[in-house]
Amino acid sequence: MSVSSGTKSEGGFGETIRVIIHALIIALVIRTVLFQPFNIPSGSMKSTLLVGDYLFVSKYTYGYSRYSMPLSPPLFSGRIFGSEPKRGDVVVFRLPKDDSTDYIKRVIGLPGDRIQMREGQLYINEAPVARERLTDYVGEDPCGSDINARVRRWKETLPNGVSYETLDCVDNGFYDNTNVYTVPPGHFFMMGDNRDNSTDSRVLSAVGYVPFDNIIGRAQMIFFSIAEGEQAWQIWRWPVAVRWNRLFTIVR
Repeated sequence: MSVSSGTKSEGGFGETIRVIIHALIIALVIRTVLFQPFNIPSGSMKSTLLVGDYLFVSKYTYGYSRYSMPLSPPLFSGRIFGSEPKRGDVVVFRLPKDDSTDYIKRVIGLPGDRIQMREGQLYINEAPVARERLTDYVGEDPCGSDINARVRRWKETLPNGVSYETLDCVDNGFYDNTNVYTVPPGHFFMMGDNRDNSTDSRVLSAVGYVPFDNIIGRAQMIFFSIAEGEQAWQIWRWPVAVRWNRLFTIVR
């Protein structure tokens, strides 16, 4: 009887180990091939994305590069099943100046485009991008000054018809008037929706033009969101801290 009991115990333990290994393999495949979770640590994409948003990024949308893999091993160069981002997509990419850092921004310029900011308005290939004034944004401060500040909000519509909201903290801010940026072949120009509080492709020394290979995937859906300053693991705070209206919303 003791031998029989021991055999069952060993079989049960071995089966548990196999289940765990299979689960880890499945999770690794999903993370590598399909979706990867990310969270938003800064306000550069407000009001589209808020600090404390957790979202799924699709890996398959643009194909796969070395940065699609955990730890980014240099197994191959270029992209497999590559499909270029569209203007207006919100994407996660590895910072060209430091490929251990993930950034999330909106694709504004495609290869060959000429991008410029003039008095706070975006120009693409010398044409002003259509924008419409909306009611002021009031909420978790996007400008880093006063939590109750009212911030100007615009609806911007790109030449391909994609619309989204941008915030304008100050007149004639540091990034409101720029030189013309000509996007090199195989690269993209990224900008944050919080225009005066975003380090993006306008800052060549910090971000600059983003190579296609550095793009990880497209932001698809917010699956969890908790107020800025709150901790996600403090589940007893969820009733008041979770932004319930943002759960399972599509990123646009």
